[in-house]
Amino acid sequence: MTVERAILLIVGALVLASVLLAVYHNLNWLWLTGILGAHLIQASFTGVCPVVMTLKKMGLPTKEGFAKPG
Repeated sequence: MTVERAILLIVGALVLASVLLAVYHNLNWLWLTGILGAHLIQASFTGVCPVVMTLKKMGLPTKEGFAKPG
């Protein structure tokens, strides 16, 4: 598994979980969905994502040309 696939899996699971929690528990869980969306926009401009940095430190490889190595 690469960093790129792992981040898609993690963010996708969090969005799905927050929507399901909003539907079946409390609408305030939609705040998590909004925060994740805002972070994805921010990360696309700055390239800064704590989860990506953590995954790289764990030794997951990056796909060349998709993300900066390091």
